[in-house]
Amino acid sequence: MKMTALNPRDSRIAAILLLLLTLLLGYFVLLHWWFVAPLRQIDNEMVDLRDTHSRYAAAIAEKPALQQRLATLGAGQAASSAFLADDDPNTASADLMQRVVDVVGSNASGGSCQVSQKMPLSNPPATPGEPYRKAAVSINLSCDVESLANVLHALEQGMPYVFIDDLSIYRNPVAAQQNRAAPLEVQFTLSGYLRPSHGSPAAAPPASAPAGMQQLGQGAAP
Repeated sequence: MKMTALNPRDSRIAAILLLLLTLLLGYFVLLHWWFVAPLRQIDNEMVDLRDTHSRYAAAIAEKPALQQRLATLGAGQAASSAFLADDDPNTASADLMQRVVDVVGSNASGGSCQVSQKMPLSNPPATPGEPYRKAAVSINLSCDVESLANVLHALEQGMPYVFIDDLSIYRNPVAAQQNRAAPLEVQFTLSGYLRPSHGSPAAAPPASAPAGMQQLGQGAAP
C-alpha cells in the first residue's frame, strides 16, 4: 500500500497537534497529579478549617449570653409552681398525702368520700431520660360517683401538677348486696415532680404542663 506524503502545511499542523498532546499528557503525568491536585486538596481543607474556626468562634462569643440564659431558666425552674413544694422525696410524699386528704375534705360535701388508706412509694417508676425526680403515693378511697368525680377533677386541675396512674375502681360485692348505694372502692397512684435543688443542672421550666404533665395516668376520669 502506498502512503501519501503530507505537504509541508499539513506536516506542520500534525507536528503542532502532536506537541500539544505531548505537553498535555506531560502536564497530567508530571505536574497535575503530583503537585496541582495535592495543592487543591490542601486549599479545600484550609477552607473547611476556616469555616469550622468561624463557627467555633461564634459559639464562644455566645457563651456569656447562654450562661445568663441558663441561670435565668434555673431560677425560673426553682420558682415554678408546677413542681411539688419540696425537693426531698419523703417530705414531698407527705405533702401529696395531705393534699389528697384536703381535696377529699373540700370536695365531698353533699356526698360520701373518705381516704381509707394512703402510703408513700419509695421508688416510683421513672420514664427513661426524664430530667426530674418523682415522688409518689398509693391512695385508697371509698367514694360515691359524684364525690369521686369532684376529687379527681380537683386533683387534675390543681397546682402543683400531679398525675394519677394505675387507677382502679370497683364496688365491693358484699357491700353491694347489703346496700345498693355502697360506695365505690378506688385505688390509684398519685405522683408529682420534685422541685429541682439549687445544685442541679438547669433545664427549661414547665411554663405549662409538658407532654408528660398534661395527661393523667391510665384510666383517670376527665
